Amino acid sequence: MAVETELKLHISADKLQGLKRHPLLRSHAIERARTLKLYSIYYDTADLALQRNAMALRLRRVGKQWLQTLKGGGRSSAGLHQRNEWEMPVPAEQLDLEAFKLVGGKLPHGVRSHLQPVFITDFTRNVRLLDFEGAQIELCMDSGEIRAGQSMCPISELELELISGAPQQLFKLALKLLDIVPLEVEHTSKAEYGYRLFSASRPEVSKGRFAELKPSQDVGSALQTLTASCLSHIQANVAGALLKLDEEYLHQVRVGLRRLRVVLSVTRRFQADPELEALHGEVSRLCIELGRARDWDVFVTQTLAPICARLPEHEGLRTLLNTCERMRNKQHAGMESSLASQDFQRLLLRFGAWMHSDSPDSRQPSLERFVRKILDKRSRQVSAAGESLSIEDPIHFHALRIACKKLRYSLEMFGSLLPPNRYRAYLEKLSVLQDILGTMNDIAVAHRLLDELDNAARHDTLALVRGWMEHDYAEHITLFNKNWAGFAAQTKCW
Repeated sequence: MAVETELKLHISADKLQGLKRHPLLRSHAIERARTLKLYSIYYDTADLALQRNAMALRLRRVGKQWLQTLKGGGRSSAGLHQRNEWEMPVPAEQLDLEAFKLVGGKLPHGVRSHLQPVFITDFTRNVRLLDFEGAQIELCMDSGEIRAGQSMCPISELELELISGAPQQLFKLALKLLDIVPLEVEHTSKAEYGYRLFSASRPEVSKGRFAELKPSQDVGSALQTLTASCLSHIQANVAGALLKLDEEYLHQVRVGLRRLRVVLSVTRRFQADPELEALHGEVSRLCIELGRARDWDVFVTQTLAPICARLPEHEGLRTLLNTCERMRNKQHAGMESSLASQDFQRLLLRFGAWMHSDSPDSRQPSLERFVRKILDKRSRQVSAAGESLSIEDPIHFHALRIACKKLRYSLEMFGSLLPPNRYRAYLEKLSVLQDILGTMNDIAVAHRLLDELDNAARHDTLALVRGWMEHDYAEHITLFNKNWAGFAAQTKCW
């Protein structure tokens, strides 16, 4: 069994041809480029049992030779795909499943007699072996198509496979390539695209969760695992957000970025690192930008639209709603531009390089002790914000909301290490409290947005909206008072 480590990058077909002739590749080439014609048949059961088990089985023709390959397990982070791979030649266009057993490859129980072709990949591969900063990297430029029945999607991508050296070098080379041509970090494999064609499905919204940690992990490994899970969550939803398949994709991108910012904040307490500081700053900037789009989303859909539904004949409200929709669309356009930019792709690649850099040699505290220290600090921040709370001042509620959010995300980060029943009970009360504070903050933000829209012609309409919001705010003050005492009195779960 081999472990395949590769970085996948999408590139437009016209840029792919230009890249082949670039001097950078010639300067790092170890041998002459080779061109291969690769035709692969992927097998699975009718109900896709292999896909459900995160496995892929293919028969590939390379020239006149047939190879069978089984892939399974592994992980994907910041475009880096690491998977177990069992590959061997076979004499003809026919699977030899017994041969996998000899090298440790194992199919799920009961699938062997139900395998059938499900899709085909047919592409030309230009292969170059590069020596890049001491690492040997195979750069493959793929151009062709994936077919499933009558459905087809094009292939135009780069694969950087690590032959020897450190995974960080894959990202460093990709950053050099990004200086030459536009690229996108590819989160989805050819096999995954083939499965989508076969089942006529679109990508699903990913409601990512923090990865489960093991008590035996050291702090650095645990934080890297959490960072990787956040990046995967973000990447899984960016394409759907840009294609506007569903508003939930954008919401999940926001959630992923907020989680990532909290993980990085905790990581900063563990290690001093200039690149980490820079990455944290970039993520914070994105969070602020996406937050502005969210503010208009919430105001339009959760505040203004319900009021307009209650008073459908009110011309001033209809005009205001149209104006706010335009403002909302403007914010979305800016957000989409940021996510579609090469700067965002560069950020993902920088994360990959940073995550795979050499960790400083230093003694690390136990993970349990580190977690307790972080949660104690977050808990004290919530208590301090609650003790200094003034009901009349929305700024105080905002400070408490931020403290509760940081505590909640920190709990979710390390929840797999905590006693399950106590953790769930504590998190439930905290979540209720945070939701109440979140709605109160949305109302405060809505007042600020109304200030931006205020003029003499709209004065009466805005006053009507403010009246609805103030009534809602008063109800949530009552809800807060009811829930705060119960939360503050409970015992910590760590």
